[in-house]
Formats: sequence, C-alpha cells, structure tokens
Amino acid sequence: MVQMKEFRIVMPLSLQEYQVAQMYMVMKMQQQNTTGTEGVDVLENRPFEDDEFGKGQYTMKLYRLQSKAPTWLTRFAPKDALVMQEEAWNAYPRCKTVIKCPYFTRFILTIETIHKDDNGQSENVHGLTKEQLAIRQLEMMNIASDTSDYWSYVVGSSSIDFSQFQSSRTGRGPLLDGWQEQCDPVMTAYKLVTIDAPYWGFGSRLELALLAGERALFLESHRNCFGWIDEWFGLTMDMMRELEKQTSSSSLVDKKIAGVV
Repeated sequence: MVQMKEFRIVMPLSLQEYQVAQMYMVMKMQQQNTTGTEGVDVLENRPFEDDEFGKGQYTMKLYRLQSKAPTWLTRFAPKDALVMQEEAWNAYPRCKTVIKCPYFTRFILTIETIHKDDNGQSENVHGLTKEQLAIRQLEMMNIASDTSDYWSYVVGSSSIDFSQFQSSRTGRGPLLDGWQEQCDPVMTAYKLVTIDAPYWGFGSRLELALLAGERALFLESHRNCFGWIDEWFGLTMDMMRELEKQTSSSSLVDKKIAGVV
C-alpha cells in the first residue's frame, strides 16, 4: 500500500534566510557523513529550466547507506541494494526530490516541498485530491523536540538544547513552549512524502521504515539549520554557490573561516 505523509516543519527564519540555511546544512551534513566507502556522491549539479518548475537547480546524487540499513533488510539484500539514487529539482520555494533504488526497481520515494511564510496552518498546499487527502497522514514537527528513536540514532542527533539556545548574531531563541505562534520571522516547510514499495512480504515494512527514516532526517536537518545559524547568517546565495564549488577539496567550515564570509 502506498504511504503518503505530510510533515510541516515550522522554522524561526524568513523564507530568504531558510534558502541559505538549507544549502549550508546540506553541504555540511554531507561532509560529516561521507567516508571513503559510504556517504554521498554528487554526480550532477547544474541550473535547469522547464515548464513544470520554471528555473532552478538540478542535482543527481548517489547515497551509499550500507551501515545505516535496518538489520532485517541486510539479511536478504546485497550491499548494492543499499545504494540510492536521488534526483532533485530545486526551484525554491518549490522543490521536488525523487529517490530510487537500482536493486528494487519498482521502489520509488518522492518528496514534494513547498515553503511558505507562515506558521504551518495553511491547508492542502500541495493541492491533493479528496482521495489523496483521505490516505494522507499529517504531522506537525517541532525542531525544539529532543525525542529520539532508532532512526534518530542512525541519522544522527545534535546535542543542542533549544530551550537554552540563543543565537549570538541574531538574538533568536530560546525556543520555548508555543514558540511557533510567537516567533518573528517565521516560515514553514510543507513536505509531502509518498513511498511505494510494491513487494510482497516486506514492501509495507520497507515503506514504514523509510517513512520513519525521512522523519528523523527532516527533524535533524532542520534542527541543524537553526542550530548553525551563527555560521551561515549573513551568507548570500552567490557565496553559497562558491562554497559549494569548493567543498570537494576542503572542508566547508575551514573555507568559511578563511574569509568567504
């Protein structure tokens, strides 16, 4: 059965700030999680223009995740089954990501994201039909939450306590109960995840596992977006593109300290 879930992630950032924060976060997390045998390989990264999205940035990546797979999956799947191919069309504030697995050829995971300058209360931003709304699950995510599970352990979990954290450069924080209704600026990432793994015997289990994995990744990545605000605040998109070009030869943090900002 196809799984469809919408995650709404409220952030204490403006839409313009979030675009920079997300790009910084992606590059830094990729560096932290890439080793000689596992991690992320960027195969393509180029501008695109089409009738569906207009203008944006297209990327194609390979994710090698052998050590991060659930034990039950590694018992019958070879190592190459745990290589994922990701295509992404980033036409901010609208983005689409499609993830496939060359081994499980009928598997597909799609993430459609719309970013809005609100606090997560807009309804049906993805324009779903009545039939889709009937099966869609909805979860409001709180980046100040410190709950953890198996997938947060696999993805990694930052140690920042947002009930105590305050940005030295912006003065934002701490994030206390009800912060989503009180903060300014504010924006929300509306992420619709659709997973279809039509395999008898384990397809549903795989769908639920990947949905839980995406949830943990969304939470951790957005916690990092805000937790690293004093590192990326003041960067422009042109600066970020330059940092992106340089990341293959040296660390992102070292380049920033060297005077890019």
